[in-house]
Amino acid sequence: MSSRLRSARNVICACLLLCSAAVAQAPTWKQVPVPPLPAFKPVQPRRIQLPNGMVIFLQEDHELPLIDGVARIRGGSRSEPRGKTGLVDLYGQVWRTGGTVARTGDQLDDFLEMRAAKVETGGGSDSTTIAFSCLKQDFRDVFNVFVEVLRQPSFRPDKLQLAKGHMDSGISRRNDDVEEIAARESLKLAYGADNPYAREPEYATVAAITRDDLLQWHQRYVHPNNIIFGIVGDFDSAQVEAQLREVFGSWPEGPPAPRPEIEFHPANPGYYGIAKNDVDQSLVRMVALGTTRRNPDYYAIEVFNEAFAGGFSSRLISDIRTRQGLAYSVGGGIGTAFDHPGVLRIGLGTQSKNTVRAVRALETEIADLKTHPISEQELKRAKDSILNSFVFNFDSPGKVLRERLAYEFYGYPPDFLERFRAGIEKVTVEEVARVPEKYIHANQLAVLVVGNEKEFDQPLSTLGAVTPIDITIPGTPSPASPAGPAEAPAEVKPAASNSEGKALMAKVVAAMGGEAKVASVHSLLEKMTQTAQAPSGEVNLQVEATIVFPDRVRASMQQGEQTMTIVSTPESAFMLAPNGAVEDLPASQRKELLEQLKRDPLFVAQHLSDPQFAFAAGQNVKIGDTQATILDVSAAGTPVRYYVEPASGKILRESYPAVGPSGPFQGETDLSDWKTLDGLTLPAKHVNRQNGRVSSTVNVLEFQVNPPVEENLFERPKR
Repeated sequence: MSSRLRSARNVICACLLLCSAAVAQAPTWKQVPVPPLPAFKPVQPRRIQLPNGMVIFLQEDHELPLIDGVARIRGGSRSEPRGKTGLVDLYGQVWRTGGTVARTGDQLDDFLEMRAAKVETGGGSDSTTIAFSCLKQDFRDVFNVFVEVLRQPSFRPDKLQLAKGHMDSGISRRNDDVEEIAARESLKLAYGADNPYAREPEYATVAAITRDDLLQWHQRYVHPNNIIFGIVGDFDSAQVEAQLREVFGSWPEGPPAPRPEIEFHPANPGYYGIAKNDVDQSLVRMVALGTTRRNPDYYAIEVFNEAFAGGFSSRLISDIRTRQGLAYSVGGGIGTAFDHPGVLRIGLGTQSKNTVRAVRALETEIADLKTHPISEQELKRAKDSILNSFVFNFDSPGKVLRERLAYEFYGYPPDFLERFRAGIEKVTVEEVARVPEKYIHANQLAVLVVGNEKEFDQPLSTLGAVTPIDITIPGTPSPASPAGPAEAPAEVKPAASNSEGKALMAKVVAAMGGEAKVASVHSLLEKMTQTAQAPSGEVNLQVEATIVFPDRVRASMQQGEQTMTIVSTPESAFMLAPNGAVEDLPASQRKELLEQLKRDPLFVAQHLSDPQFAFAAGQNVKIGDTQATILDVSAAGTPVRYYVEPASGKILRESYPAVGPSGPFQGETDLSDWKTLDGLTLPAKHVNRQNGRVSSTVNVLEFQVNPPVEENLFERPKR
């Protein structure tokens, strides 16, 4: 048993003995004495600053044989050009996936996976990061990869195109989720639509980003004097310090990262509405500018937030959710960021039929703060909640290091963490009462309501004049990207066919058996094997799928003695588990199954002359050693990109946006081993990838054209 575990057990036993003794002496539980919290003195990391300006923190933690490190580099999306919004997000992805001068990203994947290690990069609003995690025994090898990615990235074009495709896919789906809409648009109201903290990438801004932009960003910002590096784990500080000095000490200092001048232009106070007619709920967000953690009122604000809109005992939860039953979620507070104003955000989620009542309830709660300020009892409960949970936010050396890096990055005092507890303890009821008077003004709030107004209890306009917000996504992704040809292209949505596209699709139809033959196919039965990649290793399945065009599919997957079946129709989608249980599939999965059918080459071939289908031929690229022509297809609104061998008319690869259990991804399928049955030619081998990584391989053993289909094949079992 580790010393930390023994210590924790001893503390728990001591507390139980104390509580037992206290309970034995106290007549009721309310009189059980609560001892004061022990002193909070976390072990601080050791700080080192190299002559070139690089700041390093060393935090030993010998509980497990692991070592983690992270470098935070000044310069983030708030500094990117407006016309290239999304640049830092793409930079953060392709920095790692694009590999280094010496090794591709895929080669790095293989190297790290052999060691159960990882090196990851990312972009944020004010910084970018590169981090690693590994076993102690692999530290030297993994750290060398970390340094290689840090200083010698390549940003290969194919990985940039793949990342752009994934970003375009996210843009196309950004209005699917009501929570995402409310968060995005309320931030624009609080900061101003053109504020860099609120801007969103668009198809045009993503298309404008080139590989040179990523290289120039790296050259401008990645210098030792702009980097704060922290490392925590099972190591000897003296040895690691010597190694870091050897690796980073000779790195020359570069120009400091400029701090952008950012203006905040909140929207005018009032009511704003967004129509979301496919939901039966409403989200309400009341927003304004918040403040920073340097504010002398910071601790009073934290206590007020907890008492008014924080945990389950807060006033908003007690009144609006519990007592009135008007919300399934409610909360918020006055936001406090490190180096710029946070967002004052108070909101709730409610049924459509309660929308206007819920807005009025929030307004009443805010107004009542003047006549019924936070009481002593509410104050004590809020302070206890903050202080009792505070230690769990910093109960490991890694968490303490993360916080210390933030203080260094934003220029806060090193003991800011220790000051927090004392600051909370000193807050008085008078100080908390002054918070809403100073920071929450109902006549200065922008109130956003997202929902289906046809189902509201009253028109939103009964509250006052309403400004509608248009969330239509402008433009479409460009078929030709400034990054140049690549094997993993972005998602595209051609506005119309071109003559070259129609002619190329006609070749595809001819290669599959001709227009009359593909039109004669009403259903298809395929028997196949599938090898899928799972965290535990390869999974081998026997699959039998029946497709009835245009919108019905039943697929049974057998592994050993276990069989699972998925059925999708326009009316429903469900799964039959091996134990016979029936489970409805989420709406996103049902939609994805229908999308798969719409982008199937046979289905697309059947709609060569359909005006709802668009075919646009693009540039020529190489798929392996074979020359191919890009064919962008809009299958009644569903986008897919085919790579077609012009001479044969065979599709070599498909590229498409998709959604899996873990969320959206950019999908690819390589098609080969074409076989002919009864005049119909289809690919028998499918190699599927998600975001560039192989996810499964399918081999079709046999297929039947227009097989007999039982009437109840797609019916939900009556159980």
